[in-house]
Amino acid sequence: MQKKLFLLDAMALIYRAYYALIRNPRVTSTGRNTNAQFGFTTTLLDLINKEKPTHLAVAFDTHAPTERHTTFTDYKANREDAPEDLLDALPDIKRIIEGFNIPVVELDGYEADDVIGTLAWQAAEAGYNVYMVTPDKDYGQLVKDNVYIYKPPYMGSKEEILGPKEVCEKWQIKDVSQVIDILGLMGDAVDNIPGIAGVGEKTAMKLLAQYETLENVLANADAIGGKMGEKIKAGAESAVLSKELATIITDVPVTFHEEDFCLTDINKEKLTEIFTELEFKTLGKRILGEGFTSGNGAETKAKVVQTDLFGNATAVDTAPAVDEAASEAASFLAPDKNISNTPHQYELTDTPEKRAALLQQLLQQQEVCFDTETTGTDANAVDIVGMSFSYTQGEAYYIPLPADHDAARAILHEFLPLFQHPSITLVGQNIKYDMLVLKWYGVEVTANLFDTMLAHYLIEPEGRRSMDALSAQYLQYEPVSIESLIGKKGKGQGNMRDVEVEKIKEYAAEDADITLQLKAVFAPMLPERKVDKVFYEVENPLVKVLTDMEFEGIRIDTQALSDYSRELESEIKRAEESVYEQAGVRFKLASPKQLGEVLFEKLQLDPKAKKTRTGQYATGEDVLAKLANKHKIVDDILIFRELSKLKSTYVDALPLMINPRTGRVHTSYNQAVAVTGRLSSNNPNLQNIPIRTDRGREVRKAFVPRNEEYVLLSADYSQIELRIIAAISEDQQMMDAFRQQIDIHAATAAKVYNVALEDVTPDMRRNAKSVNFGIIYGVSAFGLSENLGIPRSEAKTLIDNYFAQYPSIKKYMDDQIQFAQTNGYVQTTLGRKRWLKDINSSNAVVRGYAERNAINMPIQGTAADMIKLAMIAVNKAFKENNLRSRMLLQVHDELVFDAHRSELEIIKPLILDCMRSALPLAVPVEAELGTGENWLQAH
Repeated sequence: MQKKLFLLDAMALIYRAYYALIRNPRVTSTGRNTNAQFGFTTTLLDLINKEKPTHLAVAFDTHAPTERHTTFTDYKANREDAPEDLLDALPDIKRIIEGFNIPVVELDGYEADDVIGTLAWQAAEAGYNVYMVTPDKDYGQLVKDNVYIYKPPYMGSKEEILGPKEVCEKWQIKDVSQVIDILGLMGDAVDNIPGIAGVGEKTAMKLLAQYETLENVLANADAIGGKMGEKIKAGAESAVLSKELATIITDVPVTFHEEDFCLTDINKEKLTEIFTELEFKTLGKRILGEGFTSGNGAETKAKVVQTDLFGNATAVDTAPAVDEAASEAASFLAPDKNISNTPHQYELTDTPEKRAALLQQLLQQQEVCFDTETTGTDANAVDIVGMSFSYTQGEAYYIPLPADHDAARAILHEFLPLFQHPSITLVGQNIKYDMLVLKWYGVEVTANLFDTMLAHYLIEPEGRRSMDALSAQYLQYEPVSIESLIGKKGKGQGNMRDVEVEKIKEYAAEDADITLQLKAVFAPMLPERKVDKVFYEVENPLVKVLTDMEFEGIRIDTQALSDYSRELESEIKRAEESVYEQAGVRFKLASPKQLGEVLFEKLQLDPKAKKTRTGQYATGEDVLAKLANKHKIVDDILIFRELSKLKSTYVDALPLMINPRTGRVHTSYNQAVAVTGRLSSNNPNLQNIPIRTDRGREVRKAFVPRNEEYVLLSADYSQIELRIIAAISEDQQMMDAFRQQIDIHAATAAKVYNVALEDVTPDMRRNAKSVNFGIIYGVSAFGLSENLGIPRSEAKTLIDNYFAQYPSIKKYMDDQIQFAQTNGYVQTTLGRKRWLKDINSSNAVVRGYAERNAINMPIQGTAADMIKLAMIAVNKAFKENNLRSRMLLQVHDELVFDAHRSELEIIKPLILDCMRSALPLAVPVEAELGTGENWLQAH
């Protein structure tokens, strides 16, 4: 048996584990953050289970300075202090390692990589295969025969094993010894190793390809010449020092005694003690067996740590926490269950008699999980291959469907009693997709719904949501991979129609079974997290509305787009030629690198021009906007970019999205993406269709009614977010302005500038408008001055005056931050929550981001809930009145309809009433209607 030694770089793995869980930290009932302990332990366990090492050790750094610190006092000086939670975790992690009976190796005066390098080479000489477990690139210099870098799996990626060949390919070098030459040239920002200023990774690789060593590069600086030669000369001393700092020591006074590193049985008593303290319930059972219990056996509550004025920390209850098997942290755990080791009974239901018998069974149930298998992923352009049902855990049924559309339709219609049963709940994962597929076969689903994807979205708004990910996290079960059936994505990928029915049966039935099990996990969590109201009243009912809208699609005027494309092409060409003329040179204008060189080296527009991490000049829109007053070329560049993007992203792309079945464009709405509750969409992304520029707005002309009997109608909420902040802050002055129907931006301008309403100038109103909307997003004086082009002092005065005039809004903002700090979340009027894990962070930048979200989310989220409720009400009213008009699009605060001309006077008041009454506020809610022969006219 080959001896395998794994040497773990402790701190690198601990940091990685801690930050991988930073967005969804694990917190014990006493308020301790256990990200680092949990992540490191699961990484260690997975490594042992998967790689089966014979020998293992963990290397730590010590607090004592090393020779590198003596040589270069700034070594690692730029590193931020480690988070307090991470430092507090180190004693626990060492106890866990001790409980696994694994040796810890550390030595004052040396770093962990020195210790690992020395032991690795000694063990390789003794005939071991040695794996240095680390994500650190510096270890490449240590690799040789039988010595490898082992990068463990991380956030969904697979493990990576690097030997000499892989290291040389990565750095484009001939020998691994050149790794330190590369680091000497380019430096290492992580460790504050300076390298040569202006030399990045690619340049370093090119220099070594020609000169082989750093010393040869320095010796040939004159031959290299130009600016690069000057940089090399200037940085020669720094490069030599950097190479020395980057060199890992391999003669540390440690000795590899194989008997000390041999992997032995765990110390159950020690692990039971530490796992109980850390409340590792599920992880403890994985390692110690089902008999393990982490304390009193009761579910723990998540807590946030609150600090009083004197710095005393106390733990404050929040919503019930998810057990670690059901948390984001579980992404670390390799699922230990799958279809081959889990008892199940999946039946093929492939005859009329079997289908009839199954239907009778399904109709006896209160809830049935349902899933379709199709030939692709676009619900409006696929054929159904089969469908599966499950109503008991571990049991499911698969019904194959023929390729012939009419024959498949007939079988599907056999199940109409189920799909339209008034008292049966259909459970699905992203069930909108399945409902949309069925609509193409004439099947309208009217039964009650429970979408597991949407349930999880409300429970964990920032979590991953694919069924496979949820299964791994909450059930510790790895479903059959779709790629195992039809191959990887790409041209060679097949479809489900090509797969033998027995394989599809297992795959499809498993999907229904797993989704049913997820429903059992999520259903009780909804009331625990107090998000059941928004689930059952908003998100779940909206599924049917969005299904109808996606099925309808909208007609596109392709001729108008074609004409506009040619017009844009001419304007793009004019702008491009103008740029070349002013630059005095032709270059690739679409290349940020070449553009940066022209602007900042040839034209010298900014001697302090910033560079990106890759070493090229930054040429983003924000950078160019600040240069616009220095040279006309900048205006032409911005025009070129705007029109090029408009042409490629929308004008030329929209016709390609037309569905050949309908001749219409069918956007797909994403209900479970934005943490605020807002809908997003793709193919096309309606939310990003430009509206701020005349050229952008022209795209809306291409969206037209289905035929001459219809007209487009747009219904747009008026200043809804400002009305919401007025209502929830209960600011009387702002509420009065809305009640009296005064222009809110003019009213604000009058107050902050202390002038009469009639004396407000357009510039005053514009500035006040920016403050009104900026306050919602936590705008600073710096940000406002940048937006408005005014001095920072003036911007600060505007904000100060705003809060002086609207004191209740300032109080609302402070109260929201305080609420979030105490409870760990903020919520909308209906109870939609956003969890703010960093609200009590000691890092001001991170905490500031969370504070802005605490202020903004209840406003944006309430607006999202309001328009969703309005959509549900409008859809219901249209159906009750049997109208021919249809709701087609939702974009931000706007709804777009195909309105039958004969119904205009019916639907106008109906839509307005639904929008105004969807979610009543303490101020009037208003919406504006418009009609036209295209979307631009209607809006």
